[in-house]
Amino acid sequence: MSSLNRQKDPLVSELPALPALPVTFRPKRTRAVLLGAGAAMFVVLTVISLLLPTLSPGERTSFIFTGALLLGVLMLLSRPKVVADDSGVTVVNIASSRRLAWAEIVQVTLRPGDPWVFLNLSDGTSLAALGIQPGIAREQAVADAKALRALVDARTPRGD
Repeated sequence: MSSLNRQKDPLVSELPALPALPVTFRPKRTRAVLLGAGAAMFVVLTVISLLLPTLSPGERTSFIFTGALLLGVLMLLSRPKVVADDSGVTVVNIASSRRLAWAEIVQVTLRPGDPWVFLNLSDGTSLAALGIQPGIAREQAVADAKALRALVDARTPRGD
């Protein structure tokens, strides 16, 4: 790999020790913020609906339903994760889940400015892995991406 590519890809520097399998990678801080905000909104809307004396039962129900809907959306946004085990990798994104064998993953990339890790696959496509995203915790995302890359390199046979 050229020195130019090494400078652009923060994963290329040093490879970490392999984590014990199974291992789950997920944006913990982002998840905590989303779930905390969702729970807070639900509680606030429920309390408001119960404390306002002028609301009809239908209006109270709509306040509570809106809080539950917002909580549900934020729970869905907090769903992404990447689970690696002995037989492969499961990528769980917001509305989908995909199971990959180790041999299907050609490369793990996280370039500066990328919103999350991309897995380049043997069929020529790329799969976004939202479970490793540098949003709030960039250092953790880079460490997770390096660990996943090390696992892929160790478990994928390469014909040189």
